[in-house]
Amino acid sequence: MDPIRLQRRNRRLGLAVAGFVTGMVGLAFASVPLYRMFCQVTGYNGTVQQGQAAAPGAGDVQLTIRFNANVHPGLPWQFAPEQRSMPLRVGEEGLAFYRAANLAAEATTGIAAYNVTPEVVGRYFHKTACFCFNEQTLAPGQQVDMPLTFWVDPQIARDPNTAGIRTITINYTFFRTLEDAARSGALANAGQHVGGVVR
Repeated sequence: MDPIRLQRRNRRLGLAVAGFVTGMVGLAFASVPLYRMFCQVTGYNGTVQQGQAAAPGAGDVQLTIRFNANVHPGLPWQFAPEQRSMPLRVGEEGLAFYRAANLAAEATTGIAAYNVTPEVVGRYFHKTACFCFNEQTLAPGQQVDMPLTFWVDPQIARDPNTAGIRTITINYTFFRTLEDAARSGALANAGQHVGGVVR
């Protein structure tokens, strides 16, 4: 084969391989945001739907909303829901509180991640305000109440995959940092923060 032709072919092959490698590196960097966007749009893996839309008003189906709380071992806090569960009609806005207390002798900061179970209801659970994904710093011994407002889309009762579900659990875990949350896998299921302040 002609050396010039061979050189051109090798150059084309080298450019193709370099383009492929560059594309794969770009896809690797984009995979986490794309996966998160997919979860938020579809509710996949228990990802709660986000938005400031108002609850449409109470429907006929009544659900039980349960509240769960965990603290990562690296954070010296107590963290618990102030109510274990509440009845809530679809389309009705709910208000719940969690309480956090710093057990350390110094100020410490935590950040919460969340999801809902069963995972299939994530697309119907709308969290309108909460304390998640905002750093919360507590003084030594300080206790705070943390509000959560939410509603469940009435479409949950019309979807054959969710029509029989009558109990939804919202799970919060406080971590010392987002890096701890990422290492634990908690961020794969979590949606973005939509607002809310510690009171």
